[in-house]
Amino acid sequence: MKVVTGVVGNDIHVVANRLIEISLKERGFTVFNLGVNTYLEEFLDAIVETDADVLLISSLNGEAEGWCRDLQILKKQYTFRKDVVFMIGGNLGVGEMDPDALVPKFKNYGFDLVFHQVDLNVGLDTLENYLKAHA
Repeated sequence: MKVVTGVVGNDIHVVANRLIEISLKERGFTVFNLGVNTYLEEFLDAIVETDADVLLISSLNGEAEGWCRDLQILKKQYTFRKDVVFMIGGNLGVGEMDPDALVPKFKNYGFDLVFHQVDLNVGLDTLENYLKAHA
């Protein structure tokens, strides 16, 4: 399984990004890490170029919503397999927000799996279970 990963927008949490890459590789995934400060269009280009099975976007600074709200629109402009899993995790909100509203909001943006302040291993376990269930 191929995964495109990286940090969205103006977020520079390089250490967590590296931990995600290492954890994915330890689980047997082939990883294409785009690094930090990555635009949504760059992620979608990478899905096409690598024929990835999964896109795993991370955010720590809480500004992912501003960078990801156009995912549904952008997905229509690209040609990639219909079974690509779109996943986002990290700290997905800042300031006064309702944490319980974040998951449905990001799913509405076009993400299949959404993890706000969830342990990395829990998120990756859920991804693997999701992939098995949808195989």
